[in-house]
Amino acid sequence: MLDMELIRKDRDTVATALAKRLDAAEVDRVLDDIQQLDRERRRLISEIDGERQRRKAEARAYAQAKRAGVEPQVPPSEAGRKQVAELEAELDEVQSRLRTVMSELPNLPADDVLPGGKEANRVVKTFGEPPPIEKVRDHVELSRMLGLVDHERGVKLGGSGFWMYTGIGARLEWALINWLIERNIDAGYEFLLPPHLLLDTAGFAAGQFPKFHDDVYHLDRQSAPRGQFLLPTAETAILGAYQDEILDTAKLPLKVFAYTPCYRREAAGSHSDERGTVRGHQFNKVEIFQFTLPEQADAALEQMVAHAESLVEGLGLHYQRSLLAAGDSSAAMRKTLDIEVWMPSTGKYKEVSSVSWGGDYQARRAAIRYREPGGKQTRFVHTLNGSALATSRLFPAILEQFQQPDGSVLVPEVLRDRLGTDRLTPR
Repeated sequence: MLDMELIRKDRDTVATALAKRLDAAEVDRVLDDIQQLDRERRRLISEIDGERQRRKAEARAYAQAKRAGVEPQVPPSEAGRKQVAELEAELDEVQSRLRTVMSELPNLPADDVLPGGKEANRVVKTFGEPPPIEKVRDHVELSRMLGLVDHERGVKLGGSGFWMYTGIGARLEWALINWLIERNIDAGYEFLLPPHLLLDTAGFAAGQFPKFHDDVYHLDRQSAPRGQFLLPTAETAILGAYQDEILDTAKLPLKVFAYTPCYRREAAGSHSDERGTVRGHQFNKVEIFQFTLPEQADAALEQMVAHAESLVEGLGLHYQRSLLAAGDSSAAMRKTLDIEVWMPSTGKYKEVSSVSWGGDYQARRAAIRYREPGGKQTRFVHTLNGSALATSRLFPAILEQFQQPDGSVLVPEVLRDRLGTDRLTPR
């Protein structure tokens, strides 16, 4: 969540940043509510502390009088104990309300992030040129011609928004995943294979709950009394794995990555630019993640963006990098840079990696801290995450950008040894 001390001391800065994402009048109303609840919380804490001190003084005086053989005039008050209990119950309610309001606030966008939605995104880099293709076939047509993806049987198995890789298509998908895993290991990231079912606490820690609670698949409460859901991204699992921990400062930045399928309830693509494997309810993704000291975060973001771009470049794909506006990036992130591959059939770019800096927003929710060397105080780490990469969009980009006039598709050089061929040919 946001730093309450920052809201108290510099409300205007907080309000200006949040207004990049939310209506300004709504921001003022929410901050008014938060500050009122905060004042009430501090008042109750002060009253409880005062009442406890008074009761302790009464108890000491009573005990001293008894030891001295003097009949105490006033025994410790039972009413005082009840008053403390009532004040504590009131404090619990106020803190619960404050926590709820605070948990629904998004992160503060970085200074260089523009307000607005998709229309305010800025392209900041382009790599290569769109390949010249006389007759463009889309990836759905190519995957059928080449026997790579069975969309009909995928729908038969899972319903709308599912597909099934087949034959050389399954091998191409697996080759991509394994190549990405090896490249991430080479870049110094530790490989994790986390559970796909996570407790609801992990969703809250990542900033996905409560606001986006309905965007994921949940187990019913009878089967999962503590609340469990299928992970929508490995980011949620990686962050959740380190909840309530104090990390060793000497090991920061801590660099880890995971491969998982991702499960999402978002509507499957119906527009021409979201057909096939571009958008669905289950897809494969490799995710990199860093826990850093605050002063390491800028360098980590640059490093992660460069690494994700090197993967796309290694496959020989034309892409662009965009700095997302506040309204188009994740609510939990301060800054997001998207790496988007060219899709010749639609003349549009599609994101294959979002690399984001969350500041200490997720660390506050997850209680992930570090201790200053030689000190007793702990501080919150900063978190960064990025796709490296999402294969369900790499797959169609490879088919479309490397398609040949005869309907065949050239295999990226880095994958040829894994597939045992340099070209995919129609059956």
